[in-house]
Amino acid sequence: MARKKRYLTATMADGWVKTIGPTAAPFTHFWRIVAVLENGKTEVFWGHSKSPKEAAGKSTALAEAARQRGWASYAFEIVELTEGRPA
Repeated sequence: MARKKRYLTATMADGWVKTIGPTAAPFTHFWRIVAVLENGKTEVFWGHSKSPKEAAGKSTALAEAARQRGWASYAFEIVELTEGRPA
């Protein structure tokens, strides 16, 4: 039997909202990296994961990624996804 498709929403601390779906994947958490480059520009990387542990695992290589890419600074955030309808 096919899994029910659903819409998932991540609301970050700064108010930014990302909606994912429709999806049948068992995602539970959303992660985001906001990197500030040496020239002052900003890059954003994001994704979703099936557990908080999987999402937290993304942070293990951040210091090395920042050094390799020349980021002046970065912020890493994880939030729980909520199920709902798209706006």
